Amino acid sequence: MVGAMGCALFLEKKLRKKAEWDGENMSIVKINEPVLDAKFEFHSYNHALEIITNAFPQEWYDLKYCLRKLEITTNDLREAGGNETKIPKKFDDALYPLGWREIRISGDLHIQKYPRRAGQRGRFSSVPFEENVLEGYIDGHNIDFLKNRVAFDLEWNSKDQTFDRDLLAMRTYYDCDVVSAGIIVTRTQELNDIFKTVYDFDNRDRQWKPIVRKYGASTTWLGKLISRLDSRRNGGCPILAVGIKKKCISDWHEGYIDANNPNNG
Repeated sequence: MVGAMGCALFLEKKLRKKAEWDGENMSIVKINEPVLDAKFEFHSYNHALEIITNAFPQEWYDLKYCLRKLEITTNDLREAGGNETKIPKKFDDALYPLGWREIRISGDLHIQKYPRRAGQRGRFSSVPFEENVLEGYIDGHNIDFLKNRVAFDLEWNSKDQTFDRDLLAMRTYYDCDVVSAGIIVTRTQELNDIFKTVYDFDNRDRQWKPIVRKYGASTTWLGKLISRLDSRRNGGCPILAVGIKKKCISDWHEGYIDANNPNNG
């Protein structure tokens, strides 16, 4: 067990160092599992996929299980409430039994000042002459799920600024050596094709309308996340971005006609 963990940490450090030197650009990657590649779009930054799959195989197995299991219905899409709908709960139900937990970290900054030794330029005392503690230097950063050293966040339909918070949290966790990689799941743009065909009742206008009005361009979707990753908002933290595609909507198909569409003959 110790040997396996040692090998995993060695591989992680090797891949991390390579990422720091070669400045890997954004790339769409394939998992080479037909079900997952059909249901999701994957983007790997700073060798996130290599680190997760090779250094953390159990966590990767858990996540693939969760993604394979994901089935969203058109009724789920109709629900209001962003990240408080049934969709995030589907991830809770899959990951919590496997040991994944939401966590929050806080930390103080301990500053020590060491005097130079008399007559010895560049040499310093081993005893500080002054110490300060900045309490709450790191605080309020929470992650939806964490297991071992892999962080996982879901953003279904929040304001797109939420990605800034998520990436700052993962970057902070990474800089504090709490995590080795992060995963963020959100929806792809192609789901807009579905939102235009699914209807719900608009209480304000008292008529049935496509739900696309609830999923605006300024909410969380893959394009908003990718633009932030391209500008390196994640810092050095390896990030695997995962986009939910049409195949995840279990009761929708091309040519779908909603029973509540007022234009039905």
